[in-house]
Amino acid sequence: MHFLKKSLLLAHNYCTFSREWSEMEYERRAEDTLVALTEYLDTLPDRVDCESAFDVSYSMGVLTAHISPRIGTYVINKQTPNKQIWLSSPVSGPKRYDLSDKGRWVYKHDGVTLHELLEKEFRHIFKNEQISLHQS
Repeated sequence: MHFLKKSLLLAHNYCTFSREWSEMEYERRAEDTLVALTEYLDTLPDRVDCESAFDVSYSMGVLTAHISPRIGTYVINKQTPNKQIWLSSPVSGPKRYDLSDKGRWVYKHDGVTLHELLEKEFRHIFKNEQISLHQS
């Protein structure tokens, strides 16, 4: 059953990685992604109940989101030599995201995008199904 679920998941998120992104294009897309995530997280306390320790910062390609002492801190950063975005999640651990041909940051081991994972984890943490990190 686990194999079937994983196969369906990968089929649902089918993506290819044949395109070679230039360093300039990678930098632009990575920066745009991190800035958009920072802006979204900065406004999260307006939408959901966050602890007073909730804090978001972005500097030099590193986004840090301290959720709470109990949950921990997310760190999302550019990894320019590999043209990746790296995530350190207090919930699911470390992951490395590659830019797919469709311009989405995808974890190759399970086919899940960065936005999908963060949305799922934030919905669980904040107990709010309205949280949406939809990426067009």
